Amino acid sequence: MAQARASTAIGDDAANLKIRDITVVDVMDALRHGFEDFWEHPSHYAFAAMIYPVVMIVVGLWVSGQNVLPLLYPLASGFALIGPFVALIFYEISRRAELGLDTSWKYGFEALRSPALPAMLGVGLVLCVLFIAWLIVAQILFTTLLGPEPPASLTAMLWRILTTGEGWTLIVVGNLAGAAFALAVLSISVVSFPLMLDRHVGAGTAIETSIKATSLNTWPILVWGVLIAILIAVGMATLFLGLVIIMPALGHASWHLYRKMVVPPPDRTVRTRRAAT
Repeated sequence: MAQARASTAIGDDAANLKIRDITVVDVMDALRHGFEDFWEHPSHYAFAAMIYPVVMIVVGLWVSGQNVLPLLYPLASGFALIGPFVALIFYEISRRAELGLDTSWKYGFEALRSPALPAMLGVGLVLCVLFIAWLIVAQILFTTLLGPEPPASLTAMLWRILTTGEGWTLIVVGNLAGAAFALAVLSISVVSFPLMLDRHVGAGTAIETSIKATSLNTWPILVWGVLIAILIAVGMATLFLGLVIIMPALGHASWHLYRKMVVPPPDRTVRTRRAAT
C-alpha cells in the first residue's frame, strides 16, 4: 500500500494537505473499488451515467452542425477531458459510502450544494476550455491534412484516413496532440475535484495539489491515464452503451485514488475498503 510522504500542497489548506507515494498496485486497487462501488448500486449509477453519452451527442451536434463526421473521434475521445467534472455525483456517492451515510442516487447531487461549488465550477471551466481547444486543434489538423471538403460519408472518411499517407499522418499527429491535452487534464484534475468536494479548498489549491500529486507519482498516474483511455475506448466500441458502466466506475475509482494519494485530516474517520490480497 501507499507510504506517506510529508509533502504539502501550496494554498489555503497547505498545512493540512499531505501527499502519499503510491504504486501501480494502488491504482489497480482503486479501479477495483470503483467497480465495486458501481455494482453495489447499479441501477442508481446507471441512471446518472446516462447523462454522459446524451450530453456528448448534444455537444457534438452543437459544435459541428450537420458536418459532425470529422469531429466524431475528437468528440468521443476529447469529451473525457471534462469527465472529471461530470463525475462529481460519483465522487459524492463514494464519499458518503465511506462515511457510512445514505448512498441513494439522489444524494449524489448533494455535490452541487457543496461550499466549494464555485471553485469546482472554476476548474470545470478550465477543462471546458481545454476541451474546446482540443476540438479546434483536431479540426485544424483534419482540414490541413485532408482538405476542407466535408466527407461524403463515415465509410468514405474512414477509407481515406486508413488508406492514405495523409490519413495516417492525421492518426499519428492527432493522437499525439490528444495525448498532450489528456496529460494536461490528468495532471490538474486527478485529485482536484475530489479534494474540493472533500476539503472545500479553493481552485488554486486543488490544482496545485493535483499537479504535486502527479509529479510525485508520475508512473502510477500515467498508468491510470492509460487505463482510462482503454476503458473509454471499450465504452465507445459498444456504441457508447458501455460508458453507462465505465464512466461511473471510473468516477468512483477516482475518488479512491484521491483517498490513496491525499491524507485525510487527523480528525477524519473514514470507512475504507480492504486492499486485495
